[in-house]
Amino acid sequence: MRPPLTPATDRGRLLLVLALAAAVTVFTATVPLLRDWFDLRVYYGTVNSWAHDGGRVYDYRVPGTPYGFTYPPFAAVAMLPMALVGLHTAITAALLLNLTALAVVARVLAGRARRRHGWYGTALAACALALFEPVRDTFSFGQVNLLLLALVLTDCLLLSTGRTRWAGIGIGLAAATKLTPALFIGLLLIAHRRRTAAVATGVAVGATALAALAAPDASRFYWTRALWDTSRVGRLDYVSNQSLQGVLARLGVESRLVWAVLVVLVLCGWAWRSRRAVAAGDWRAAFALTGLTACLVSPITWVHHLVWLLPSFAVLIRAGHPRLAGALYAVLCTSVVWLWSDDTSGVDGFVGGNLYTWITLGLLVRLPVGHRPKGRRPSSHSTSATKAPPSTAAPVITAASDQPGRPSPTAPAAATGPAATTGIASESARDRAVRSSSSEPTGSTRPAASNPQSSSSRASS
Repeated sequence: MRPPLTPATDRGRLLLVLALAAAVTVFTATVPLLRDWFDLRVYYGTVNSWAHDGGRVYDYRVPGTPYGFTYPPFAAVAMLPMALVGLHTAITAALLLNLTALAVVARVLAGRARRRHGWYGTALAACALALFEPVRDTFSFGQVNLLLLALVLTDCLLLSTGRTRWAGIGIGLAAATKLTPALFIGLLLIAHRRRTAAVATGVAVGATALAALAAPDASRFYWTRALWDTSRVGRLDYVSNQSLQGVLARLGVESRLVWAVLVVLVLCGWAWRSRRAVAAGDWRAAFALTGLTACLVSPITWVHHLVWLLPSFAVLIRAGHPRLAGALYAVLCTSVVWLWSDDTSGVDGFVGGNLYTWITLGLLVRLPVGHRPKGRRPSSHSTSATKAPPSTAAPVITAASDQPGRPSPTAPAAATGPAATTGIASESARDRAVRSSSSEPTGSTRPAASNPQSSSSRASS
């Protein structure tokens, strides 16, 4: 059965895709405004000053601004190749890397469902992703969020399919590049995946040690001073900071104790829900919950950091809630929080100016966990797991227009609509049973130059 409003012919589909692509192009070129690769200019200027001028990593500032590099030293080492090319080449490389990372993210989240829609579904998914504000800002700032998300989701795929030999490397590299993904090591410990947690920790420590050898002065300064210097972070009350700390700052609450209590409560809720997800073999929900929690507890969560919400939309669709996923996704395409960029007072400011935070918190509390395609058993890390027999259940035929996110016993269904790319990777019960036997100034609607609060100039970004 064909979804409603879907053209019956390839020509009709092509015309619809071209119309949507034109609308998306007009929207992205006029409404959000480009950020002029501000964060990438920070990275580029830092490594060039370090490599060519003998400057120190954390002393560099973008000309005319007070903003400089505040990622861990390993990030600077990883970005050193930019010192060999010009700025325009670096921008092109960043675009290609982000496109590749986005393709990896979409592939992992969509899984086999992508094959059911071919070029048409891929084109619709690309249009939907281009509208998503965190993705737009990641590209426009030249940020690294999608690269980190791709690394972490690769580990998620390995764990969920039982191919754990290399699992943990992606999380370790992501944690060495930015601090926030280190929470995924906590997830591995909660799940009693000690070997994978050890791999992730070892990779992160090894990368950090490598950076210490390459830049000992920078490493010493970062870990003893820059990391703890809140003056390098930027304005906590800036509307782009959609974390719990951002909400408190906009309310005028300066107590660190209040923030700490909220963080502990969120972490407790995350640990409880993640344990339930892992116990049910739902690694994708566990990783989605961890991404949500990282956004909430980080002192700074700029809008472009919210690419970590993408796995949550996938989980919603997989659990049979495509309309809810589409509605929340659509809100995050609107840049609505910027309506309160100058004044977040009043009830409307409290609700609207923090809307992305409320969405993140709501997803953490209500995201469905434990939903797997019929016939799939919970994942087990034990090498003595018993092989389950193939499911003999009769196939269920589901209309894509009514339940695009409901999986069948033999293959996952694909989602349609704004969040089409967030279908979830899945596999047959037989394949799963066999495998189980082995054991993040962000984008505002104003030009970056007028308020160049770049996340790359913040310690937690």
